[in-house]
Amino acid sequence: MKLLIYVIFRITILLNKITPFWVIYRVSDLIYYFFYYVFPYRKKVVLANLNKAFPEKSEKERVNLSKKFYRNFCDILMESLKGFSMKQSEVIKRYRILNPEILNEYYKKKQSLIFVGAHYTNWEWGALATGSQIKHKAIGFYKPLTNKYVDKYMKVKRAAWQMNLASIYKTTEIFDEENHNTAAFLMLADQCPTNLSRAYFIKFLGLDTACLHGPERHAKRLNLPIFFIDLQRIKRGYYTAKLTKLFDKPLETKDGEITETYMRTLETIIIDKPENWLWTHKRWKRTSKDRK
Repeated sequence: MKLLIYVIFRITILLNKITPFWVIYRVSDLIYYFFYYVFPYRKKVVLANLNKAFPEKSEKERVNLSKKFYRNFCDILMESLKGFSMKQSEVIKRYRILNPEILNEYYKKKQSLIFVGAHYTNWEWGALATGSQIKHKAIGFYKPLTNKYVDKYMKVKRAAWQMNLASIYKTTEIFDEENHNTAAFLMLADQCPTNLSRAYFIKFLGLDTACLHGPERHAKRLNLPIFFIDLQRIKRGYYTAKLTKLFDKPLETKDGEITETYMRTLETIIIDKPENWLWTHKRWKRTSKDRK
């Protein structure tokens, strides 16, 4: 079955290769209709999250936000599939890092660093386009897929574009192995942690929120500067990423300060354009009361 799914996956990529973007977006519009109206995909979760995060908004406003989110979500889905068959130059044209030069001083010092991003607009293209736009060795942490054929294909494809995927289950091991190779470790740290005993709890969007400890832990353990990736959609199919330095000397920070700053930065961006964040995950399924 896994092999069959992989074959279907590769056929889909082939079809996307010969499909122009205007058709890709017509398909996205059709998927949006089915995901929102016909066979709702996690719609209750999305509306519940929006209700928790924006209680001050009217029900009509939250419904409109949910519709915008699903349009964003379907575009990301189709763009991600299209990305596998695009030329690297085309992806870079559509996903451009605005200020990669701010990393040059660290590269000259052979200083590794950490990127913290989020599931906001098209984070998938970030895995395609980031490595070729910076001098550091790009390493992106991800959760391995259960389908070993698709997982291997993704790793090989990303590596060919200078993005090395590493399992989240080997995070500490990878940090220790690659720290001396002038690496940029990419971490999407906006999801709910499974291990609450080491989680930081922050008031995020007004809610008691469990936050992953990884970026702060490894930044302090190895004294790595941290940069935030602000990814924005310029227009349909075009994105820019701006790098902002959060901390240059993590060892001088207080406990939880790095996580707090990251979440506050992300919060500002989400409030500005809520529809671009990934609302389908149960972000607030755990609170500080669940910690044992």
